[in-house]
This record gives sequence, C-alpha cells and structure tokens, in this order.
Amino acid sequence: MQELQQILEQALAQFSVIDDEVELERVKARYLGKEGSLTGLLKGLGKLSAEERPAAGARINEVKQQIEDALQTRRDSIQQRALNAKLEAESLDVTLPGRNASTGGLHPVTRTLERIETLFNSIGFAVAEGPEIETDFYNFTALNIPEDHPARAMHDTFYIDDKHVLRTHTSPIQIRYMEAHMEKHRQQETMPDIRIIAPGRVYRVDSDATHSPMFHQVEGLWIGEKVSFADLKGVVQSFLQRFFESDDLQVRFRPSFFPFTEPSAEMDMSWKGGWLEIGGCGMVHPNVLKHVNIDSEKYIGFAFGLGVERLTMLRYGVNDLRLFFENDVQFLKQFS
Repeated sequence: MQELQQILEQALAQFSVIDDEVELERVKARYLGKEGSLTGLLKGLGKLSAEERPAAGARINEVKQQIEDALQTRRDSIQQRALNAKLEAESLDVTLPGRNASTGGLHPVTRTLERIETLFNSIGFAVAEGPEIETDFYNFTALNIPEDHPARAMHDTFYIDDKHVLRTHTSPIQIRYMEAHMEKHRQQETMPDIRIIAPGRVYRVDSDATHSPMFHQVEGLWIGEKVSFADLKGVVQSFLQRFFESDDLQVRFRPSFFPFTEPSAEMDMSWKGGWLEIGGCGMVHPNVLKHVNIDSEKYIGFAFGLGVERLTMLRYGVNDLRLFFENDVQFLKQFS
C-alpha cells in the first residue's frame, strides 16, 4: 500500500509542473502505459492469495482513477491556457469605430437612362415599355418592313422560332402603345396627342470595339394633328442641350432612309469642333399609322432613335463600348 501512495504522489507532482500536452502524454505512459507502474502492479495481482487479491485490486484501481482524473484536469488546464493565449493574441478592440459597409452604385448606362427619362418627362413625354421577345409583326411588318424588304438584312438577329425574335429596336413598343391607346379612345371618339419615349435593351448580330450584340436604345414618338419636322428638331435639340448641359450645342439633319419614316434623316450634333452622328429620325410613315388604325390624313407625327451607350460614352468620356459589359469593378466604381 505504501508503494501505491508513493506512485500516486509522484504522478500528481509530475503532472502539476507540465505545460505541454505531448510531455503530459509521455509521463502518463510511466504509470498507465503497458510498462507503467500501475500496470505492473495489476499484472502482479495473480501472485497474491485469494483473500488478499480483492482488497489489493480495489486499492490499485482507486489509485489508477485518481491518476486519470489528475491527468484529465491537467490536460484541460493546458488546453484552456493555450486557448486563452490564442484569444489574447487575436483579440479585437470592440471600442474601435466600425468599418463602413461597402455600398453599390448604379451602372453608368442605368444613370443615363434615368437622366433621359427625367428630361423627357419634363416636356410631357411618358415612358412606355414592351417585351424583349417580339413577334415578327410588331418588330418588322407593322413598321413597314415586310418579309421581302432588304432592310431586314440590316437587322439580322436572334430568332426564338419562326414567329418570335429578340427585338432589334424599341420601335415595337410604339406600335403596342398606339394600338392600346387607339382602342381605349375609339369608344370615346377622341384622339389625344401621343407623346412617349421607349427605352430598353435591343439585340442584333454585331460585335466589335464599337458595337455589341446587346445594347440600349431610346426611341421617341409624337403623334398629333399639327406635329411637324420643326417640332422634331426642337425636341431633339432641346434634349441634347440639356443632357450635355450646353446651350451652344447644335443639331443638323442629313437625308437618309428608314422604312418606318418618310421623310427620314440622320441626326448629327456639334461636338468638339466637328459633327457627330447621334441617331436617326423622320416623320412617321402613313403605313405605320395604318397598322394601328390612325387616320394618316388627319394625324401626323415624328419618331426618333438614340443610342444610350453612345450618349453614356460621350457624357462620361468612355472610349470603348465593351467596358460597359465587362463587369470590371475598378471601372464601374468610378460611377458610384
């Protein structure tokens, strides 16, 4: 029994000064390992008489349990000390000011669209919308572009099936808007002025440094009894002067051809000592009005189209169209 007490006291003394888990496990083997002190005593129980064996075995197991408990206590102490040291090394000063969360921003094209809508709203133009997947009728036929018309080759694009296509311009919105409003006012036998802009994404097979297979357009439409080409010039010039914040900006018109307008013109604006093409326009073709049951003998109007990306590039000094679609954060965060 005296030997057991010495083993216990020696084990507890050694455990108390160890601060390393590996060393602790090594010392544990001296007492509880295969060749350990207590293990040897347990193996020697067989040499005792039947009367002595139960008491000796109980005492050995009691000492063994005490050693195991002391071992676990020291192991927990070492682990807790290591954890405390780690937490102290990685501690945070909760009294420091917090970091501001990153905020996003609008895409430059979205900013331009919002500016366009605001400026046209201020002169009485409503914003109209329509589907990006269009029927052949709304995208071509109703705009005086029949199936065999050569103008379709200029708009060769993405077909969903034989009758549906990703719209190649936002002009179909004009057709849908006129249809809906003519039906509404036919019962009232009235014909109010139609003044809308139609912004949105369009799709064409075209991709290089200055073009993209997906881009944005904004088209305008004004139908009334006394709408003239002079009104068209006034609206476009006023818009561009306000958009670029330049009262000196001038607009000129060059004869051109579009199936849905007659006469048609290309629009240029003065820019850095020269002229820059900015869009197309013209007086709405009678055949287009006929498709929506508007009397072209009584009512007349104009339409125009502008490229939103081009306006954005000019306003922000961007020289490559592709930058708008590459999702480069370093480029986009300049507009946040």
